[in-house]
Amino acid sequence: MSDPQVAVSASALVKEYGTGESATRALDGIDVQIFQRQFTAIMGPSGSGKSTLLHCLAALDGPTSGEVRFGTDDLARLSDNKLTRLRRERVGFIFQGFNLVPTLTARENILLPLAMAGRKPDTHWFDQIIDAVGLADRLHHRPAQLSGGQQQRVACARALVARPEVIFADEPTGNLDSVAGGQVLGLLRQAVDDFGQTVVMVTHDAAAAGHTDRVVFLSDGRIVGEMGHPTAAGVLERMKDLEAGFGQTVLVAAQGSERAGI
Repeated sequence: MSDPQVAVSASALVKEYGTGESATRALDGIDVQIFQRQFTAIMGPSGSGKSTLLHCLAALDGPTSGEVRFGTDDLARLSDNKLTRLRRERVGFIFQGFNLVPTLTARENILLPLAMAGRKPDTHWFDQIIDAVGLADRLHHRPAQLSGGQQQRVACARALVARPEVIFADEPTGNLDSVAGGQVLGLLRQAVDDFGQTVVMVTHDAAAAGHTDRVVFLSDGRIVGEMGHPTAAGVLERMKDLEAGFGQTVLVAAQGSERAGI
């Protein structure tokens, strides 16, 4: 079997917020590769930089320094128009808050990326997606008439409909119960296995990470390890270690501040 191709990568990636003494370094020299046709989870304690990393990889935010490549394209060298086109045509987004337009039906929300790009839907592909998300009987309902799980499945279908190169999901099950969350994770797994998609997901949930091919662990803005073929139990143990270490780091920093009279 040939080695997997790189879909998106980061090199020496730094992201800082603020300036001077108040500057906060959210990402501190990240090197990472996301491979095509794989389901990758990004995990870490709160404040570890996982959502910031996702946003930089997805071209939603720019780094302070370092490089992000989407395929062979260096994002820093793309014009604003080309970046907008990349986000519209080559990237799919799934957010914790669904981000559906309340006045549009489920069908209209799903087709919105294509409408904005002036493209007509591939009827066969659209039917495949609707079959996968199980929403054929809800297409003419607006978001307020759908359950949370149904709304997130609409968001998944919207991310898939343009056949993007990479789908980025930020805590996609965070607002869902276990049953609805399991349905969404099953759909993302199917997107990789059956549709050949590349999926990158930020999550805090070890059970969710157990659906993926690989987990990348962050702490204090740095990659501190990864796990292939993860299990929920294995991820949970690793997260316990990271959170214990993160808590110790916070305690030491607080003690240092006290000694310095801060």
